[in-house]
Amino acid sequence: MKVYADIVQGTPEWLMIKLGVPSASMFKDVCAEKGPRGGESIGRRVYMNKLAGEIITREPMDNFTNFHMDRGSERESEDRDLYAFLKDVEPVQVGFIRNGNCGCSPDGLISHDGMWENKSALAHIQIERLLSGVLPPEHKPQCQGQLMVAQRQWVDFQSSCRGLPPLIVRVDRDERYIAAMKISINEFVDELDELVTKIRGM
Repeated sequence: MKVYADIVQGTPEWLMIKLGVPSASMFKDVCAEKGPRGGESIGRRVYMNKLAGEIITREPMDNFTNFHMDRGSERESEDRDLYAFLKDVEPVQVGFIRNGNCGCSPDGLISHDGMWENKSALAHIQIERLLSGVLPPEHKPQCQGQLMVAQRQWVDFQSSCRGLPPLIVRVDRDERYIAAMKISINEFVDELDELVTKIRGM
């Protein structure tokens, strides 16, 4: 495992470090099951093609952002300060963690065995999350994937919306889920290698 502690997320250096490497934020697509008609999920295929393009061209794929993502990035610092105050901890920022054939870009490392992951939410989504009080299922692959990559035991998932209370959920490491995830990631990387070889041979 290699931790890139001095690389700032979102910079050109960060994009190059993670070039062609499946990242935990996309494990939802990497591990996606077949579609309703039995075919491969579109998200999985698109992500594989993008990584193949990165490997072959040595150019980072489009670093897609939108208004909500930009707003979340702008507010992440205040969300981190709030979490640090509420939990009396100091999240340590790192750029990227590489472990074998995959990696992750956590929002913070806590002590020697914890992590912090923050998501900005619109008000109506935050209200729904506050009422449910649990980890939103769409974020389970990323959270468990980060624990797998970083070899940590728990992650505090925080959902934040200015003007509303934060939701902070402690997510423990799920070994059974991680074992199945590893199989899916290995299959994805094998297919990715085959795709790169095929395209280079054209």
